[in-house]
Amino acid sequence: MIKKLLHKVFSASMALLVLFSTVSFTVEKHYCGDVLMDAAVFNSVEKCASEMLESQTKMDCCKDTVDVIKGQDELTVKTFQDLDFDQQFFLNVFSFTYLNLFEGLPELIVPHKNYSPPNLIADIQVLDQVFLI
Repeated sequence: MIKKLLHKVFSASMALLVLFSTVSFTVEKHYCGDVLMDAAVFNSVEKCASEMLESQTKMDCCKDTVDVIKGQDELTVKTFQDLDFDQQFFLNVFSFTYLNLFEGLPELIVPHKNYSPPNLIADIQVLDQVFLI
């Protein structure tokens, strides 16, 4: 019971670790002066109303920053040819012995498979009044 639960928890945590290590995302922030006005992860930030006035008066007090959090781009995948000879030999021998471990049983011969019992003329137990109790 505990072993199955630990196995499921470990499997789920490893899957989440791989997922979160390969995901990359951006965080956009909008500052007016030194004050953070808006931050967004999945959508664009909302501009403040003073930015409309700034475009008319040509003053720059608002700024946008974009922080890119990069995940892992390349995962190393090894092929069988990348392994050295000793590792290839071990994998071949291990797979051969593991597959031959589960051999099927030989077909059993049942000599009385097609045997039909003789027809009973009379029930001997009833005639002799002998019953198992």
